Amino acid sequence: MASNNPSVFLLMINGQIEGGNFPEYDDLYCKYCFVYGHDWAPTSGLEEGISQITSKSRLSPHKLIWNFPLEITFKSTNPSGWPQIVVSVYGPDTFGNDVVRGYGATHVPFSPGQHTKTIPMFVPESTSRLQKFTSWLMGRRPEYTDPKVVAQGEGREVTRVCSQGFVTLTFHIVTKDMKKLGYDGTPSDPSNTLSQASSTGLRPHE
Repeated sequence: MASNNPSVFLLMINGQIEGGNFPEYDDLYCKYCFVYGHDWAPTSGLEEGISQITSKSRLSPHKLIWNFPLEITFKSTNPSGWPQIVVSVYGPDTFGNDVVRGYGATHVPFSPGQHTKTIPMFVPESTSRLQKFTSWLMGRRPEYTDPKVVAQGEGREVTRVCSQGFVTLTFHIVTKDMKKLGYDGTPSDPSNTLSQASSTGLRPHE
């Protein structure tokens, strides 16, 4: 009877952080973490991870290849707070210190199937020339103490940022029991939204 009247639905995510495009930098690695609402809980897999350091090759001088796997399953009672993935990229500066080279975030795709997403990356900027010079001299550039703030948006409007590079991810999404709970995530139209998104407060974000 429980299988006919489920109380939760499942979101299964498999994929990988394929690579990044950072023309000015090399020898970079990335970190990821998932951010999700109060009604969501991971049931298996990893919520966060850190990749190997990778370098550009002669075959792809403008691209860094990580092919870093993602695998996690969530359960939830409603789609509000749909998971986002936050990616942070780091690498050495002139003095050999590890500094942030980019932050970015995107929602996990809403519809089942294969998806590819390219995330524009950015870095926080110093607010004055003196702070910029001091950051360069000390080998410490501005960065967030908690990268999850990238997905939350609160306070972001007072942060000065600079666009810097792109990261590409691929996803294979499987959902279970969403329709039984009254939610339809199938891509029936080009907008690719959930049928009850407006009533639950979910706002699709590409």
